[in-house]
Amino acid sequence: QLQLVESGGGLVQPGGSLRLSCAASGFTLDYYAIGWFRQAPGKEREGVSCISRSGGSTSYADSVKGRFTISRNNAKNTVYLQMNSLIPEDTAVYYCAAEVKYGSACWGYFGSWGQGTQVTVSS
Repeated sequence: QLQLVESGGGLVQPGGSLRLSCAASGFTLDYYAIGWFRQAPGKEREGVSCISRSGGSTSYADSVKGRFTISRNNAKNTVYLQMNSLIPEDTAVYYCAAEVKYGSACWGYFGSWGQGTQVTVSS
């Protein structure tokens, strides 16, 4: 059974950092592009970042460019989202999602989702 589990969320002060992990079980991530999404209370879910199956192509929302970095370790079947210089507007539930994609494909449809991890940025 394909499963994604996010971890690493928590409470952090503005300017702080967190690293989120997305661990896959029941399948190998080698053929999957991974996306990170977030949803704040009362707002629509938005795409934060995504990474192609090889890791050679990445993409970021304008709101997180230069602050967030996505990476993957296929040997560990895990994708990471390093979040630096966090601001209160980054507060949300963060989800990772997976879908088989080819080449440098990154965004688009994602069929498998994790349960999410809460990130709260507050002083």
